[in-house]
Amino acid sequence: MRTRLVLLSARLLDPGTGAFLPETALAVSEDGRIAALGDDREIRALAGPATTVVDLGGAVVTPGLVDGHVHPVSGAELTHGLDLSYCVDLDDVREALAREVRTLGRGEWLFGWGLDPNVFGGHPMGTAPFDSVLDGVPAFLLLFDAHSALASRRALELAGVDGPRTFDQASAEVVCDAGGRPTGLLQEDAACELVERVAPKPTREESRERLAAALRSMAAAGLTGGHAMDANGDSLALYGELDAAGELPLRLRVAPWCQPGTDADGVRELIGRQGTGGALWRVAGVKLFMDGTIDNGTAWLERPDCHGESTHAFWPDPEAYTRIVGELHRAGVPTATHAIGDAAVRHVLDSVGKARASGGGGVRHRVEHIETVPDDTLRRFAELGVLASMQPTHCCDFTRADHTDNWSRRLGEERASRAWRCRDLLDSGATVVLGSDWPIAPFPPLGVMAGARHRRPSRNLGQAPHGPEQALTPLEALRGLTTAPAHAAGEEHEAGRIALGHRADLAVFGGDPLTTAATDLPDLPVLLTALDGRITHRAASV
Repeated sequence: MRTRLVLLSARLLDPGTGAFLPETALAVSEDGRIAALGDDREIRALAGPATTVVDLGGAVVTPGLVDGHVHPVSGAELTHGLDLSYCVDLDDVREALAREVRTLGRGEWLFGWGLDPNVFGGHPMGTAPFDSVLDGVPAFLLLFDAHSALASRRALELAGVDGPRTFDQASAEVVCDAGGRPTGLLQEDAACELVERVAPKPTREESRERLAAALRSMAAAGLTGGHAMDANGDSLALYGELDAAGELPLRLRVAPWCQPGTDADGVRELIGRQGTGGALWRVAGVKLFMDGTIDNGTAWLERPDCHGESTHAFWPDPEAYTRIVGELHRAGVPTATHAIGDAAVRHVLDSVGKARASGGGGVRHRVEHIETVPDDTLRRFAELGVLASMQPTHCCDFTRADHTDNWSRRLGEERASRAWRCRDLLDSGATVVLGSDWPIAPFPPLGVMAGARHRRPSRNLGQAPHGPEQALTPLEALRGLTTAPAHAAGEEHEAGRIALGHRADLAVFGGDPLTTAATDLPDLPVLLTALDGRITHRAASV
């Protein structure tokens, strides 16, 4: 056996049992699989001249962490501009914009991201509070949910947007005032695209380097994989280029979008793309949307929010969505549907139920986000074999325990009190996959695990948790980033565990993530990350 990697003096943590394996060392064969487990002496003997040998000095090894919902390419682009996520009020935003404007040349665009709608307090979202700062400046400011944006007056002018529009996406909107003039708020992808298509674009080389840098940072955080929930633009070509050059440090499972208006040919094309890819990435599944977001009033709720909004599905005809899910199911294609509101989640489950009634029970469908659901919805996930893909840091950082935030105020007490029901879904028998939804929230997986456990704002851990009864245990949180994504991908036979024959996708930590306090977990050192037994990150101390 030719040995690629040997790890010695390790504590090998099995997320299946939550216990350490009796062995202290492992060897990885040339095909990137765990080929041997044993004590240091017998495993060291398997090393050859070309083998990388690392003595971990008692560090903890887990299966590599996998982000269950991430947008690598769009995230690398969107996070390149001005970070507005730290702004807590309108004055903060104005000051940040003013500083950025001073750095721009004449006619240059200002791009911002991460803007929290809570900065507007109870006032309507729009660009009016920033008009004096952005006078004559084309600006595009993405709100934190990436489903809405603010465009300055100059940006709207350049895009030729001077009034309302209609879109195939039912919840998309150019928001206008009573006089029919755009307020600057653009709801959903179709409306945002009106401005984005006239804004300057990065070169292909810039896009590739931004993506490569983002992926390297992810590997340094302990990630070895991600379920990428889009294949827009040049995404697949960029993954292919990095893979061919040996520069892809994550194993990526990519789900291209299926939007309203997709015809029979479009569905056949999506089916035909399944399984294509390279050594470390492949197209697997299809991403759909059933609604937008609660914060901007485009979710699909069974009862309107406090503004009378969030009453419509993303698809003008929800039954068209149901038919497409049925087609994909019959073709053996798993679906991942963005569904945030209770009506949206219910419709997705109903659609999967109809699809399953026609046969093909082995297809593993998913619902993404699931921010608020009533009791009678919980059990249906397990009954239908639908995975719950959740991002607990959204609850931590974008809502408040006292329900004074925009999300909670829109929903009211009853629905805000059932926020991100990770515990209830798990207890009802569902498989809960955890992720970040980066760039919506930070990607470091230890932070995601920590948020699932403490449910407190990451920037002020002294604040009260939102729904502490929904917290996960340390082992459940670890499983959400290891065994659960492996199950979601149908790869539990080769991923998510430290076992003979499994992929050598591994993460090494300076302490035990199961006994480290949730509030300290984000700072646990990531000492080494390996993908297929090749080191993608190594701390200087190792």
